[in-house]
Amino acid sequence: MTPLVSRRGRGRAGLVTLLCGALAAGGLTAAGVAALAPATASASSHREAPLISGTPQYDNTDVYAFVSPDKPDTTTVVANWIPFEEPAGGPNFYTFADDAQYDLHIDNNGDAHDDLVFRYTFRTHTKNGNTFLYNTGVVKSLDDPNLNITQTYDIDLLRLKHDRVVYRTKLANDVPVAPSNVGKASMPDYAKLRSQAIHKTAGGGTTFAGQADDPFFADLRVFDLLYGGNLSEVGNDTLKGYNVNTIALQVPTALIRESAKQPVVGIWSTTQRRNAQGYYSQVSRLGNPLVNEVVNPQKDKDRFNASQPAYDAQFLNNVTHPELPKLIESIYKIKAPSEPRNDLVDVFLKGVKGLNQPPNVRASEELRLNTSIKPSAHPKRLGVLDGDNAGFPNGRRLGDDVVDEALQVMEGALVGQKTGLSDGVDANDQTFEKSFPYVAEPNSGSHGPLAKGTSAGTDVRSQLGDALQPAGSSGGSGDTMLIAASAASGAAGILLLGTAFAWWRRRLQRPY
Repeated sequence: MTPLVSRRGRGRAGLVTLLCGALAAGGLTAAGVAALAPATASASSHREAPLISGTPQYDNTDVYAFVSPDKPDTTTVVANWIPFEEPAGGPNFYTFADDAQYDLHIDNNGDAHDDLVFRYTFRTHTKNGNTFLYNTGVVKSLDDPNLNITQTYDIDLLRLKHDRVVYRTKLANDVPVAPSNVGKASMPDYAKLRSQAIHKTAGGGTTFAGQADDPFFADLRVFDLLYGGNLSEVGNDTLKGYNVNTIALQVPTALIRESAKQPVVGIWSTTQRRNAQGYYSQVSRLGNPLVNEVVNPQKDKDRFNASQPAYDAQFLNNVTHPELPKLIESIYKIKAPSEPRNDLVDVFLKGVKGLNQPPNVRASEELRLNTSIKPSAHPKRLGVLDGDNAGFPNGRRLGDDVVDEALQVMEGALVGQKTGLSDGVDANDQTFEKSFPYVAEPNSGSHGPLAKGTSAGTDVRSQLGDALQPAGSSGGSGDTMLIAASAASGAAGILLLGTAFAWWRRRLQRPY
């Protein structure tokens, strides 16, 4: 007699054979689709330190501070988090962390200690936990029942003296966050949703939190050893098409400066994350752009993110003896300026004398803004380097080309060594808004070329019979036949699976 285990083994083997055949047939569907799908984008930066690069919800990518161009008696601070948000990155789209404190710091007397902190804390709300959807239908307003995942936030204003909170007040409570821009099918009027997320605060301020197009523009292939001497690929905006989560705050300038006679303020942002014991620890910090990316070496990056400006003396050598000019000299033979680089101390640690350096300043890494300088009617992308004193390094506007400015300053622009170095990207890919919150609307998941045979504003479902070609295909019947064959193969695979299962059940019911 044949042992029972062998009979079952043969049954399993037969089943496996049929299953493999079915999966192979069905797999043609996946293979056909994969062959026609666009390549996945990848990039790296805004990831300035090893630890924070693994926790993007807490990773502050940029800080901007400028006198508001349309309201010159106010100052606007824009801070961004979560680098490289892929617009189609669902179904779990991008939220601020519930266990974090997102802080905007103000030093209004130049002593390297914060005098004011605007603290944002967020809460996530889920209407229906029995669906995987971010939104269960078309979203027409921020309180729409179809918006399944929402966030709200509070703003607290803290006044400090000698690093101790001496006064606290609530500026806003339960303010709605603008959602991730899922796409036109889900959010046909995203501009309306954004406008509903702009909120007036106590004390005459205005606030916004939500997704936005990443305003930073740069060719980040520069981190490939400065192109290795090959400049044939220079000039591609690596941040094009990606989003960030933005906090924007506009406040009366009189609220944050020490006085009309001392109008310079230092600004930076931090993220504190709550640990298992309920205590908060600082995990991210950002003032001037690119400092922790290209000024601090690997051994100091995480420590910088956890530190305060008052203790920046420990990083002074990184500024006075920077690595980048030496790297440029080794690859492009452009002589590095003599060290120590005291010119860089002014730009990154003190502010430029006569422009945005406060009296009795203590060297520390802050973005310094002279709030008495009026906005430029015609801003220049190179800011102070091009005679526009309302731009970087006097604060930072959204359109300031900080990469080109930093490269030229690193190569000695302030000590008479003119190079004209550039990454070839001179402006953001999206136009900034003319009023608060100024950042451009976020890119959406549905953004991209239309499928061939369809037209904008029409229901693609009604055109499937005439438009089986994906966007970007070369045309012709071959692609159509491939998709049709893939669909047919998938159907055949399902049929084979059903046949295999029925056959297996009959085998189990046989007595021999």
